[in-house]
Amino acid sequence: MDSNYLANPATFLVQVTFGLYALVVILRFLLQVVRADFYNPLSQFVVKLTSPLVTPLRRIIPSAGKLDLSSLLLAWLVKAIELLLVLWIGGRGLHFAAPLLLAIPELLSLIINVFLFATIILAILSWFAPSGYNPAIALLSSLTEPLLQPVRRLLPPAGGMDFSPMVLIIALMLLKMLLIPPIEHLIGQLL
Repeated sequence: MDSNYLANPATFLVQVTFGLYALVVILRFLLQVVRADFYNPLSQFVVKLTSPLVTPLRRIIPSAGKLDLSSLLLAWLVKAIELLLVLWIGGRGLHFAAPLLLAIPELLSLIINVFLFATIILAILSWFAPSGYNPAIALLSSLTEPLLQPVRRLLPPAGGMDFSPMVLIIALMLLKMLLIPPIEHLIGQLL
């Protein structure tokens, strides 16, 4: 039997479990930054899912203005633990600081992806123009509007078409391409 027989499924489970929880914690952080509706059912879900770990951290780490540093620290730690477990399952012996450092570009990439996919989903949903209030759409709008607003000022709608989501998607993809590789390279140099 191949030595990777159990390693691959175990790695997959670790990445899915820790990746989803890191996503929820980052959503909590970002929703607080953009001051999304706290009473939105999806916001409540995010808060309830993350509170058991965020609340104790808040006693130690205070917020800095709009920035909930305890949520950000928790997301970073979750990504670091995920990387540590993945490296351990893969049998790779690295310095203990490696997962802590490698979690930084992973977290930045996750944040960019949240905005990227939220913008894509909203753009697609705008084609169907759903009627009535939808908590998911309201939350996605709250999340993306602070980024879309400056783009709309520079590029107002033309002929009834709003090109700001497309411009934001391109900008986010460029940001990810230009920001993450140099950070990963720098961390590789340190390790």
